Parts: sequence; structure tokens; C-alpha cells
Amino acid sequence: MNLSDATEIRDAVRSRKVKATEVVSSLVARAKAANAKLNAFHEILEEDAMRQAAAVDAAVAAGRDPGPMAGVPVAVKDNIATHEGHTTCSSRMLENYRSPFDATCVERLRAAGAVVMGKTNLDEFAMGSSSEHCAWGPVRNPWDQARVPGGSSGGSAAAAAAAICGVALGSDTGGSIRQPASLCGCVGFKPTYGRVSRYGLVAFGSSLDQIGPLARTVRDAALTYAVMAGADPRDSTSAQRPVEDPLQDLERPIEGLRVGVPTQYMSDANDPRVNTLIQSSLDRLRGAGASIVPVELPLTDVGISTYYVIAPAEASANLARFDGIRYGHRAPARAGQSLDDLYAESRAQGFGPEVQRRIMLGTYVLSAGYYDAYYGRALKVRRRIKAEFDRAFETCDVIAGPASPTPAFRPGELSDPLQMYLCDVYTVNTNIAGIPGVSVPIGFVEDGGTRLPVGLHLQAPAMADARLLRAARMVESLHASACVSAPI
Repeated sequence: MNLSDATEIRDAVRSRKVKATEVVSSLVARAKAANAKLNAFHEILEEDAMRQAAAVDAAVAAGRDPGPMAGVPVAVKDNIATHEGHTTCSSRMLENYRSPFDATCVERLRAAGAVVMGKTNLDEFAMGSSSEHCAWGPVRNPWDQARVPGGSSGGSAAAAAAAICGVALGSDTGGSIRQPASLCGCVGFKPTYGRVSRYGLVAFGSSLDQIGPLARTVRDAALTYAVMAGADPRDSTSAQRPVEDPLQDLERPIEGLRVGVPTQYMSDANDPRVNTLIQSSLDRLRGAGASIVPVELPLTDVGISTYYVIAPAEASANLARFDGIRYGHRAPARAGQSLDDLYAESRAQGFGPEVQRRIMLGTYVLSAGYYDAYYGRALKVRRRIKAEFDRAFETCDVIAGPASPTPAFRPGELSDPLQMYLCDVYTVNTNIAGIPGVSVPIGFVEDGGTRLPVGLHLQAPAMADARLLRAARMVESLHASACVSAPI
């Protein structure tokens, strides 16, 4: 049995071929050994995980239904609240914070029999594309530890790709599930905005954030999504529409699938090896009966500038609560020090440079005299980007292209923040438009004797999550040799 495959773990536990405690014990041991190399986990919650696994085994022994994810160990990104362990957002600001409750997605996974095995590292407050900006040290790529795993869900992507958990949870504000999934060689799925409750997710950009799974297979991602999705009265932005079962027709290929390929996605600015793999994948899809349809998304290049007005503006409002006085890290007070000075010192000590940069940028674009020029204009462009996708989907079922313009790069290689921001050029507009996206491994490029994975990014219309996952499964079936765990 493959102890890293969530579906197989579930089936084996439910059929009594293996105990949940045995699965969890094995994966926890592997995670501990691998974490010394990868730094994927901030905390491995062994004692709590074994207690949860024992409860699953007790349910099986008593003849009760243990749930659709019985015994599956789940790694949770450390900006998603769990009542066990800490919820730090990989920031000194929340170094000692323990949540008194579970996020809705975690609550639903537990109810389905899943086991929370630990909290994964991330770019601080989910702000980054490399997982270098973490208070507990950078995360490393399991395919080459001298390279980054992508971000901000780099810890979850590394854990899923290295097969040291059954499935992992990430959050995606502008590509933070899909880009690291591409760089680490696993499946990363960002559902339609509002499909998975954000209750318990520490907010970055509230109109952009979405929780989703990172997994070894599309089926495991679909299973996890099916458990988490659905309306939540505690989240006013959660969609009220019924959730289509993504597993029902997952294995049935979509007849006559129309794959839209924007000319803007096959840019000469991409690593040419990435373009070659993307084209090869499209050729395989054509050979399997899909039609490749040229589409135009001319606003692709303005997505980054639009995103880096909207997201920092929302972040500056969301992070205002972390002032070191009412909430978060507090600097030592000095005699005669004003509250304003104490507030400023607490934030300077608690937040890293990238978080401070985005708070300042967001405060600026929301300030008097600049709101209309920047934030107001960005919201107008956002509507145009959404309309552009709507027009494209009139002629195609899904849109395909790179998840990242490059394979995994080395730490410090993109020291200019603007260069780093461009890592998400093909993913940010998915969040801006509120549509679903998924990255699926399609192959490797050679770099200095190292194999580095590359993912194909698929997008679909809002609420067409089940269709998107079916298309992703088609891609996965054509690239079986690329869907392997990293050699840790």
C-alpha cells in the first residue's frame, strides 16, 4: 500500500487492512526525518494526531462509519486555525498564538475522519512566492534542497510532493497553491472563490483568499475539496449554491474538451523549457481528442499591477489588528513611551520586511488623494479582467498554460521584489476573477543534473470546479510518469 495516497489510506482503514494509528505513526516518522532537510513543518503534532487516529480505529472496530477521509493524515498551512498546536502565520507577530477553535475546513475534515498531523511553514502571512520569508527559516524544495518550493504554501507543497502527509491544505490569494504545486511537482487546486469557507483563515486579501488542497493525485485533491466545500453561516462570502460532486464523473474523460490557450501565456519571457513542456502537453491532449482553441486574454500583463494594488490594500486593513497592544507581539515598554511609539516598535519587531512593505503599499493606495487613482481604478480593471475570462469561456471549456514562467529557482536568486511578484503572472488573474484553477504535474526539466518539475495550469468558469477537476484528471492520465513523489 502507498501510505502517501489519501484515497488508498482511506480505503485500507475503512476495510480494516490497516489501522489509522499505524498509518499516522508511519507518516509522522517519515515527516520528522524529512523535516530536517525540508523545514516543511513548523510543528508536527504527533500526540494529538495519534489520539485522533485512535478515535478513527475505535469507530471502525465498533462498526461505525469512520468518514470519507478515515485515517488520512493532513498537513495544515499555518495560517489556518487549528485548536491544536499554534497558528503563527510563520510570523513573530503570532509566535505564541494558539487558536481556541478550528477553521471550518479543518472542522469538516476532522468530521470526515481525517487526522491533523501538523502545521506547515509559509511565507509570512502568506505574502510571497518562494517560502523564503518565514520566521522559522526557509522551506526547501524536495526535488532539490538548494532551490525554493515556491510560495506562499511552500511547506504544504513540499510535504505533499515528498509524500510525508496524505494531503495538505494551502491558501491561495494570487497563486499560492498552484505556483508551489508546479515547482514541487504535486497537484494544487484553488476552488472558485466562496466554495470553501474562509472562516478560520487568517485574512490576507479577503476578496481574493481561498483555501484549497495540495495532493499527490487529482483524485485526492477532489476528495479533500468535496469534504471541505459548501456554504458556511460563519462566512458571509461562502457560496450558497449546492456543491457538485467532483468524484462522480472524475474518471470519465470530457468528450470533445475544448482547451483555450491564450497567446499571452506562451510568452518568450517564459523559460523556453517550460514552453516546450506546455506545448507537448497540449499535443497530448489533442491526441486524446481535445480541441485546442486560441483565445485572447490581453489583460494578462496588467494582472500583477492590479493584484498589487488590491491585495496590499486589503492586507493593510486586515493586519491593522496586529498592533502589539490589543493583539499580537508586543515590544518591551519603556518608561514614558507613548502608545504610538509602542505600537510602531511592536509592528517593526513582529512583522518581517515583506509584510511591512505590503502594509505600507496598501496604506498608500487607500490614503486620501490616492484612493481613486489606484484602488478605485484597480477595481475597474478587475471587472474588465472578469469580463475577459467570461468572453474566453464562450469558446472553450478550460484555459491552459504555465502555472509558473520558470521551474524552481535558488534562494536569493530573485532578490528584487518586483521580479518575485512576476512569478505569479499566470495565476493572479484567476483570483481577481474569482474562478477556479489547478496545477497538474506534466514533466521535468533538467538543470545541472537535477530534475525539476513543471505544472500545467488549468482554469475554468466560476462554479465549474467539478469540470475543472475532470479536465485535470485527463491531463494527469496523460502524464503518469510525471506524477511521482519527490526522492526524499
